[in-house]
Amino acid sequence: HDTVGVDCVAMCVNDIICGGAKPLFFLDYMAMGKNVPERTAEIVKGVVEGCKQAGCALIGGETAEMPGLYAEDEYDLAGYSTGIVEKSRMLDNRDMAEGDVLIGLASSGCHSNGFSLIRKVFNIDRDPDVLNRYTDRLGKSLGEVLITPTRIYVKSVLRLLDEGLSIHGISHITGGGFYENVPRMLPAGIVAKIEKAAMPVPPVFDLIAKTGKIPERDMYNTFNMGAGLVLAVAAEDASRAVAAISAAGEQAYVIGECVNGAEKGVELV
Repeated sequence: HDTVGVDCVAMCVNDIICGGAKPLFFLDYMAMGKNVPERTAEIVKGVVEGCKQAGCALIGGETAEMPGLYAEDEYDLAGYSTGIVEKSRMLDNRDMAEGDVLIGLASSGCHSNGFSLIRKVFNIDRDPDVLNRYTDRLGKSLGEVLITPTRIYVKSVLRLLDEGLSIHGISHITGGGFYENVPRMLPAGIVAKIEKAAMPVPPVFDLIAKTGKIPERDMYNTFNMGAGLVLAVAAEDASRAVAAISAAGEQAYVIGECVNGAEKGVELV
């Protein structure tokens, strides 16, 4: 319960920085069948941790107890965040062009996406004990890997923007993977050509694919596959960007480039 709040904050603030904005504050909403104070405190603890990582304030929230609508051991957690950016510094892809370099920032795992498929692949609803089983391929139990919170990239990306590098677009790789998220940052006529081998894929994704016999395209259309954030950077600033991201504590990889195309989209090679 003390990690889900990090995920909730991350889904908001990682989206905000795609526009070049700094998150200012966050509010949460919890609905549950029964308010168990100790559990609620653990949930809020995770929200606070996420806000710390994002450098924003937790200024309020709402808790709704709804017996009959939720079971006693169930709860819903939602969140909202506001950010700010100078209009002149907004990232709106107007300068993105052929030759821009694509940089991937390593994810911490599945983040907050694809869990309906994950539950089905590992039959978790019928066999929850599978989460406690140690897997050599993962180096820990499946449950430990799946519960790893979403990485929050706010401070690293803001540092990059403050250095004045030519960042032309940012895409947060959430549900829908590369095929649905990367095009959101692309202007008409630009294709993101991405080399799959350029970035390490965490073992959990290989395990999911093999266990569920999931085609590769479906994996890249569902999960982040190791890249939680993708940046489009002017070619002349690419090496400096990778160095700055690494100095900020992230793992960064050049994973492709922007090329001209009839329509905007993604090509994985």
